[in-house]
Amino acid sequence: MNPARIIPDLQSSLLCEGVRQEANGNLIVLGVMGLIRVPQVPITAQVMFVLNRWTAGVGQFTETVRFIAPDQTTLVRKGEAKFVLQDPSHSATNMMGLQQVEFKVPGVYWMEILVDDVMKLRYPVPVALVPPPGQQGQPGAEAQPPAAPAQ
Repeated sequence: MNPARIIPDLQSSLLCEGVRQEANGNLIVLGVMGLIRVPQVPITAQVMFVLNRWTAGVGQFTETVRFIAPDQTTLVRKGEAKFVLQDPSHSATNMMGLQQVEFKVPGVYWMEILVDDVMKLRYPVPVALVPPPGQQGQPGAEAQPPAAPAQ
């Protein structure tokens, strides 16, 4: 039996600062982000890249990448890309640039990866407010401790 269509598996997803390709075709991933440090909010990132690798599928597919705000409902950025897998032993590596990503508040943002509207992965992207180097010793630059509970 020759299957006409098999939904692929998401082998990996990386949020990073950039991707370069070597002469031999291999990819170099730059600045893998597990935590985004910002000096203030609101602030805008010019571009963030999402590198997804799909495998074990057959057919034509649409990949959707959604970046969700800490309220878990506000869509900050979305991108889509089409790709094809001819055989289950093949893979497709897609790089998507999300441009002008605005962080309005610190907190945990969410990256969602879908294929043909089927959620394959959802992972947290913490955004932390960190003063720039050199300002940590200045008055008012320290993080404020939580208020003591009322008694």
